[in-house]
Amino acid sequence: MNEARNPDSVSAQLLKRAAPARADFEDLVIVPVLAVIVALVLGAVIMLATGVSLPIIGRSFVALFVGSVGSLNAISETLTSAAPLTLAGLGIALGFRAGMFNIGAEGQVIMGGLAAVIVGFSFPGLPMVIHLPLALLAGALVGALWAAIAGWLRATTGAHEVITTIMLNLISVKLLDYLLRMPWIQRPGRADPISKSVLPNAELPRLLDWLDPTLRVHAGIVLVVLAVLFVWWLLFRSTIGFEFRASGLNPDAARYAGMRSGLIIVLVMALAGALAGLAGANQVLGVLGRASPNFSGGVGFDAIAVALLGRSHPVGVLLAGLLFGALQAGARQMQVSAGVSLDLIAIIQALIIIFMAAPILMRAVFSFAFQKPAGR
Repeated sequence: MNEARNPDSVSAQLLKRAAPARADFEDLVIVPVLAVIVALVLGAVIMLATGVSLPIIGRSFVALFVGSVGSLNAISETLTSAAPLTLAGLGIALGFRAGMFNIGAEGQVIMGGLAAVIVGFSFPGLPMVIHLPLALLAGALVGALWAAIAGWLRATTGAHEVITTIMLNLISVKLLDYLLRMPWIQRPGRADPISKSVLPNAELPRLLDWLDPTLRVHAGIVLVVLAVLFVWWLLFRSTIGFEFRASGLNPDAARYAGMRSGLIIVLVMALAGALAGLAGANQVLGVLGRASPNFSGGVGFDAIAVALLGRSHPVGVLLAGLLFGALQAGARQMQVSAGVSLDLIAIIQALIIIFMAAPILMRAVFSFAFQKPAGR
């Protein structure tokens, strides 16, 4: 007799899908791969239905490949796009593992990036070995504090983090617009909301500029690798990580075992916010050099898809971040070479998430790719 399951809410069901307790090879590898393939095929069908000819469809997918991994410059752009997505995705995945549905990564990216910019232009003459870590630390701390607000409200009042983080996203957007017009932040001589430029000693150094000055990949990719290793160690090798996972799987049992649920909630949200804040710092210190309205480019929202696709496992999030980075880098080449709209990539990303959220459908349609349960 099958055990009856009674999920408390829609968010509880989503969290079970986002961070499965027993993720096997099929869930981690086969379902995502099939989701990507089906999304690409449906993307081609959509182009065909909107009047795009078969030769142009073929050329667009060749351009997608060439623009993402077909040259050193393409790989550089893929890594540059993947870095903030992976950092923010790691933060969201950490929340999923602990039973928290953090929708506020976008606001945390914005606040962390703004803090990094302010520190980045504020200390002329400071050596890079101090200035750059200080700017990165500011981004992580402000992102952590911004996210901890939602964690504290959940722990003390029971306010759901989905609602509070959405509201904090809206506040961060308006706060950014307001602060960018402050004289001590706004770039001199400009009437539009744009910050002063980050000083050279606070910029993330480019890794391959000695080979080609146009290659934008920077030391932020090193931060990504370190963050992946840290989150993996935290979740699977540390005591606090065990408490995070235990709280996510069964909050009542975790409380009965003596785990402090309130502290876990605030700490998880703070760590998630710190990673998202680092994603914002990565953008302004490594790519943009300043802050402006919408400088985040929706990274915090795309990171939700990255965490879902990566099944909330640090390595999975890294691979999903690279995939989404490749799609973004290749999309630009698609537009130039084949005249295909960038919106198509957004459609493909959405389709990937739809199929990732429906593994039963994938198993039914592609039953040959999955092992049949014992006894059937």
